[in-house]
Order: sequence, then structure tokens, then C-alpha cells
Amino acid sequence: MAAAEPAVLALPNSGAGGAGAPSGTVPVLFCFSVFARPSSVPHGAGYELLIQKFLSLYGDQIDMHRKFVVQLFAEEWGQYVDLPKGFAVSERCKVRLVPLQIQLTTLGNLTPSSTVFFCCDMQERFRPAIKYFGDIISVGQRLLQGARILGIPVIVTEQYPKGLGSTVQEIDLTGVKLVLPKTKFSMVLPEVEAALAEIPGVRSVVLFGVETHVCIQQTALELVGRGVEVHIVADATSSRSMMDRMFALERLARTGIIVTTSEAVLLQLVADKDHPKFKEIQNLIKASAPESGLLSKV
Repeated sequence: MAAAEPAVLALPNSGAGGAGAPSGTVPVLFCFSVFARPSSVPHGAGYELLIQKFLSLYGDQIDMHRKFVVQLFAEEWGQYVDLPKGFAVSERCKVRLVPLQIQLTTLGNLTPSSTVFFCCDMQERFRPAIKYFGDIISVGQRLLQGARILGIPVIVTEQYPKGLGSTVQEIDLTGVKLVLPKTKFSMVLPEVEAALAEIPGVRSVVLFGVETHVCIQQTALELVGRGVEVHIVADATSSRSMMDRMFALERLARTGIIVTTSEAVLLQLVADKDHPKFKEIQNLIKASAPESGLLSKV
């Protein structure tokens, strides 16, 4: 959950303290949706304490995957205004928590220090069923080599490996951060969330594997719901059906998820021919990646 920090605004002068408030605290009316609940916070409480109070009062109704802004009721204007930067409660006031409805443009910038690669279910039993699986394996291996060169963490999952086998031998898992079995379609498992929490500054996930319309799609939507920017590598993901694959990519692109290619990802991560690892990445992409069926008629 995140809040905007707009310009500083003077508090309404409505008097400090109030009847029924414990000593050293200030009465505050906490508003969310159609609800308004009076409570109190310590004198000098700031944004973090206000958020904690909102969660204690409305935690069962707040969608933690949304972004919010805290607003203060200003008598001067007769309406709510964005909470001032550095705000501290010093007198009776009324605040509200507002879900952000505006969909911000996704720029899709990638930097190695804020990126993690997700390799989803590239397993042996899928080999005969997935369209262009050989191409997907080839491109996936190229991405993992790039991750090793650039020091990008890699998280790998395997869907029910007891029945569907391990990751294919062509995919070199040397140095990956995590390899996890799963039965859930999405890769967003508790262990994966814990691993992401251990990596400082993660902003973007580069996602590839199978199947596009199932595990890839569900993983992408869950990550976006948690505020993570997702890049799906179109030439490194496929399904048993080209129809399912192409409609999934189209749907995901409409939700603001970035649908891209392996070469675009690798060159975006180095960004400059003077990058110390550029030559190694250049060697990876000297031969163009296979089209993985993306240019074929459905």
C-alpha cells in the first residue's frame, strides 16, 4: 500500500485535544468508504501511525493489493485534500483513506538491480504437448544465461514434478535463487513472496515459461496486484494451443502488463554499449532468437 506525498498544507485550527481522549492523545475521525469511526492517536503521530490505525479499524475491508492516498479534511476549503508531506497530528482532525482509481502509465524500464527473472514450469512432460516447446527452451536458456551474466536473481517453479517431471535438462539452473515444486498454477507462493522480500528494491519481474494462458497469466495478474511491474517474454512462453497462447498475451497486454521479447529484455538491462557486460550479452544475441511461432498464422 502506498500513499502520495503532495505539497504541505496548514492544518485547520479547530483546537487541540477533545473530550474523552486519553492524556497525550488527539481525537481523530477515521473515514473509509461509507464508514467513519472516531478514535485517537498519540500527539505528533505521522503517516505511518495513521495507516496502522486505519488497518486496525478497517483491516478486514481494505484490499492490501491496492494503492491508497490519505487525505485530510481542510476547513479552509470545506473538502478533503491530500495529506501534507511530513504531516503530524497536533489537533482534532478528520482523515480518510482513498483507493487510487487512476491507472498510471507503465513505462517498463528495466534495471538489473531491481529485476528478478521467473522461470515457470519448463518441464519434461510438457515437451510433446506445448507448441514450439523447443524454441521456448532455447530462448529460456538464453535468458538464464543473461541473468547469470548480469547477476539477476532467478526463481524457478515446477508444477507437480512428481507427475510432470523436473525442469528440462537443456535449461541450466546453475546459480538460481530458488527451485520450488508447486500445485498452485500461479508462481506466487509464500516461499516466493519471502524470497522477493529478501531482495532489496525489486520493482520488475521478467516472466517466461508455460503455459501462457494458465500459470503465466495467473502469475502475472497476482504480481501486478501486488504492485510489481511484469514483463512477459513472448518468445519464451507458449501453450498447448496457439489460440490460448495468443489470446492470453492479448489479454495481459490490455491490463498494462508488458509483452516483450528476449532480445529486447537483455538489451534493455545493459542499456549501453559501454556497459561492462555488453559484449557477453551481445554474444548471446548474435544469432537471432527463434520466432517461437509468433509470426505463424494461428
